[in-house]
Parts: sequence; C-alpha cells; structure tokens
Amino acid sequence: MENLPKKVRSKKLSTRVDLTAMVSVSFLLIIFFMVTIELRKQKIMDLSLPDNDVTDRSSGGCYGENRSVTILLGENDKLVSYTGLLQVPIVAPKETIYGENGIRKVLHARNKTMLEYSAALGRTGRGITVIIKPSKKCNYKNLVDILDEMTIAKIDTYAIVNEFTPEETNLLATK
Repeated sequence: MENLPKKVRSKKLSTRVDLTAMVSVSFLLIIFFMVTIELRKQKIMDLSLPDNDVTDRSSGGCYGENRSVTILLGENDKLVSYTGLLQVPIVAPKETIYGENGIRKVLHARNKTMLEYSAALGRTGRGITVIIKPSKKCNYKNLVDILDEMTIAKIDTYAIVNEFTPEETNLLATK
C-alpha cells in the first residue's frame, strides 16, 4: 500500500462570469424601446353639466332638456329629430333629410341659440348635446353620415345610444 500513486487533483478554474456586455445590451434595448414606442397619452373629455344658478324653469331658461336634441335614425334613410323630451318637446318631432338644408340646418340653428344663451350667462362653449339613436334597421352609412353632420355643424357633445322608448319606436314606424 505504500506504492500507491497519489491522487492528482485538477486545478479548479474560476467560475466568474463577466456580465458587462449583457448589461450594455440590456441598456441599449431599454433605450431603443423608450425611443421607438409612444408612451400612453392621457385622454381628456369635456363634461357638460347643467346650469346650477338658474332655478326658475318657467322663465324659459335653457336646461338639459332644452339643450338636448335627439336624432332617430330609421330604415330607408329616415331621420327624425326633436328637441327636449319626447313627452313635452321644445321642438316637435320632425322628419328631415341629411345635408345642408336638412339636419345640418336644424343643428346649426339650435347650437347657435344655445351658444348665444350661454354667452349671455357668461359661459362660453356650452352648445347643444345631441343624442343619436340608430335603430336596428338603420344602415351603417346613415350613422356615418350623421357623425359627419356633427363635425360639419361643429357639435362638440354627442352620444350614440341604442335604447328606444316605445314612443320613439312608434315615431319611426309612422310613414
């Protein structure tokens, strides 16, 4: 047992890994993505609230129902508009057409009246609110056309609602 060879142990190498290149590549990628992507922009929405300082409704002031114009879109390019509530409309329901001598003229005149009224109260930019109600029988072109009319007539506040009252359904059904 004396002549047994001694075990030769191999020399252990260092396990140190140099990450300098990896860190450089990581920072370059972060900078690249920060420069190339668009950061999320905040979306701001104007909110029109009713006038709080006017309390007498009999004086003819312009309240929410006076400020709102509802547009019903039916089949075969049928377009009905009214101002206020359907039960007691400010302007009675009237069938009209698309274009300059139709709904655009109605919207422009009503918006002008509301802007003048708001200016008299010392508030600027408080025009009408348009409620667009496309029926299930309305085609997509009519909806696009009425949205174009909103842009042309410079109506800032409008909403698309898909709920109809029975009275509005009957109004669209009449010839």
